[in-house]
Amino acid sequence: MSEASFFTDMLQSITDRGRQLLFSGARATQVAAKVDLQTLCEMLLSSRGEASGMALAAEILDRWGALESEGAQKFLLMLHEKFGPDTTKLDQAIDKYRADKSSAAIIALHQAAEPRRQELLRRLNHAPNGTAKLVRMRQQLLASKDQSAGYHALDADFTHLFGSWFNRGFLTLRPIDWTTPAYILEKIIKYEAVHEIAGWEELRRRLAPADRRCFAFFHPRLADEPLVFVEVALTRSVPRAIGDVLDEGREQINADEATTAVFYSISNCQDGLRGISFGNFLIKQVVEDLRRDLPGLKNFVTLSPVPGFARWLAKARPETLTALDDPNWPDDKKTAIAVERVLLPLAARYFLVERTPEGRPVDPVARFHLGNGARLEILNFLGDRSSKAMQQAHGLMVNYLYKLDDIVANHEALAQRGEVIASPAVKSLLNQNDEGRSGGNGQQGSRPFAQIVNSTLGGGRK
Repeated sequence: MSEASFFTDMLQSITDRGRQLLFSGARATQVAAKVDLQTLCEMLLSSRGEASGMALAAEILDRWGALESEGAQKFLLMLHEKFGPDTTKLDQAIDKYRADKSSAAIIALHQAAEPRRQELLRRLNHAPNGTAKLVRMRQQLLASKDQSAGYHALDADFTHLFGSWFNRGFLTLRPIDWTTPAYILEKIIKYEAVHEIAGWEELRRRLAPADRRCFAFFHPRLADEPLVFVEVALTRSVPRAIGDVLDEGREQINADEATTAVFYSISNCQDGLRGISFGNFLIKQVVEDLRRDLPGLKNFVTLSPVPGFARWLAKARPETLTALDDPNWPDDKKTAIAVERVLLPLAARYFLVERTPEGRPVDPVARFHLGNGARLEILNFLGDRSSKAMQQAHGLMVNYLYKLDDIVANHEALAQRGEVIASPAVKSLLNQNDEGRSGGNGQQGSRPFAQIVNSTLGGGRK
């Protein structure tokens, strides 16, 4: 029996004993059935016994799991409205702090300001499979259309707690290969979010060859559920297109022949843990493991999608690049050359100039890799011609370079100065034609953008 299974069985045993103490006997069972969820939550917060507390937590989560969509939403609303901070205690703590700015007063203020639901969630986590159920609860919260202040306050509590519970120190890195148990491999197929895995044979092609690797992070309370995984190709050079990595007929090499490790897919598996970052730790740990096992590796790069590019282009450039409206444009060599001449400078601007209102890169994948200290290395025109990639990025893919000696400096450049570190080749694209000479507001020098694009494309294809 694994350590995780032993711990789960022990929790279940304590919980069962607590249920017997709380709900044994016909009268007790009838009374328990009439107690609503809010009352059970209050009972859990006031509980002092370990067994009874675990039993109450299990009862609450069991009832929550049986709720229909509307009832589940009401439960989340109740958590916000009924289990916020005790405002009376908070006011008293504020007054005390204003009169006496001692350490004790600061501690009391902190404790009073914490919403009661944070302690409630901590106690719910004591139930068997409590962590997994709370992750699903946040997944339900994130799926809600409610964007009120209460929604954000409740999500902030989940994020605060999950940030501690899923600390890197609790995560374990496991290699995933063709010998991994099937119930985990099924989840790799299910959770792959970048390049869909069509079935078992395709999964085998990604895991079994000597020049392929896959790694995943796991948490002890979600023992058989990967949190995030990365797929790696070992190659002799930096690939410019996903076909070079995934095509069935590609040349396979021995692992010790490789000079480059390519991170071509990173997938977060748990929607309820959105915003809790594991990928940065994952990449750094995988790099260290690969360097140890394969000292011949010199380059660590990604082959990444650009999921926000087409949306940005459509919003910033209405009525332009009409050639892109024809789904067959990549097959026309003349049109493809013309599109490439316009698209790559725009892509350089998308990465190097455009920013969110918070001053961060607009592309989510770029934010992740650049924030981790990678360098924007190569823009790959038509690197992925799948339907998904054409819709999201007109086929554009990117190589980010992880050069270990520069990671800290690159990260600081972005964090402190908002500067994206890029290769000279990418930077030079900004100066090509007139397209790159704008200040980020969609205006192109003295000529309207549509005139520039249409003159470059010869009016586009209808």
